[in-house]
Amino acid sequence: MTTVRGTAGSARRTSPVAGHVIAARRAVAATLDRPLASYYIVLGLTVVLAGLGLVMVLSASSIDSLARTGNPYGVFVHQVVYCAAGGVAFVLVGRVPVRGWRTASPWLHAGALLALAAVLVPGLGSAAAGAQKWFVVAGLSLQPSEPAKLTLVLWGAHVLLARRGPGAGRGARGGQTLLPVVPVALLTAGLVVVEPDLGSALGIVVVLFALLWFAGVPARLLGLLGAGALAAVGVLAVTASYRLERLTSFLGNGGDDSLGAGYQSQQALYSLADGGLLGDGLGQGAAQWSYLPNASNDFIFAILGEELGLVGAVAVLGLFALLGWVGLRIAARTVDPWNRVVVATLTVWLVAQAVINIGYVLGLLPVTGITLPLISAGGSSVIVSMVSLGLLAAAARDEPDARVALARNP
Repeated sequence: MTTVRGTAGSARRTSPVAGHVIAARRAVAATLDRPLASYYIVLGLTVVLAGLGLVMVLSASSIDSLARTGNPYGVFVHQVVYCAAGGVAFVLVGRVPVRGWRTASPWLHAGALLALAAVLVPGLGSAAAGAQKWFVVAGLSLQPSEPAKLTLVLWGAHVLLARRGPGAGRGARGGQTLLPVVPVALLTAGLVVVEPDLGSALGIVVVLFALLWFAGVPARLLGLLGAGALAAVGVLAVTASYRLERLTSFLGNGGDDSLGAGYQSQQALYSLADGGLLGDGLGQGAAQWSYLPNASNDFIFAILGEELGLVGAVAVLGLFALLGWVGLRIAARTVDPWNRVVVATLTVWLVAQAVINIGYVLGLLPVTGITLPLISAGGSSVIVSMVSLGLLAAAARDEPDARVALARNP
């Protein structure tokens, strides 16, 4: 039995289980109090999510890749290349001082806007599945809307803090803080909508609202912008037939159109149901046999649930919840205001993207075509996600206690 002394000096006994729980909590608290704990959590999450993504992409894409190209490893090899590039970027990002990122942010976002415009030019951008949103270089595709989200975070945080002024609190200068960030963000989203790619445009909207919130824009202005954003989404939904079909299918739970717009959602739910508690095993799922379109990217969570079961699906939810917690923890501990806004916004963006992707796979949201960060197949998404996590890791190493520890043990 474990003895615990009470407040009045009397001793009381607890059960062995309670004693172990208390000891475990203290051990966890002590570990999290270490100077570089946040950095190692971000590094571990990056490795685990990217590794899990490689396994799931191989499992989900091999049959379709074999049928289309005769090579079952085609998509997987590309994913390995993208992950390797992202890993190098993760390491290099932390070597650029915070001031360097902030100084370069206007040029970075200007370049992203030029790329978004260039991809729409016939002959420069590559079209597939009714959308023109990729550059293809040496067989590898690059999607400029992904880095545009990141550069919007970097530049938007710089402008918002500069307009707010030193020492200003939440809501300082009112609507002036919206200029020019909101118009430029709308231009960025507009170029993406023209491709068309409503999913990426939704990601840009998430970035914008997170930026404004963490930079201290009043809730009243955010409410007005939110109402306008909902109206714009409604207009976009009804002005394109395929979007309207998706929305109608979602509102009707896909039951009336299980072979049309609701086909993917229905097949995803079947896959999740087949997985049960522990799953069918890696490579043993039925959905990868061309039953579920886009199984290796937009709907990879359904394959994960089928092959790893409820346990695997809940574990992935836990990993993204941990990412949200550690990202906001780093933001709260960061001294530099620009770094704080950037880290918090990147965290919200990555977690929100995961929530949206998993939400529509589960049938809780309309299908929007957003990838699951680091797990879905997709080069630009993987690389940009790793760069974003690299910025979080760099901010974690810049925490006051971490800097002291690194100075003692360089």
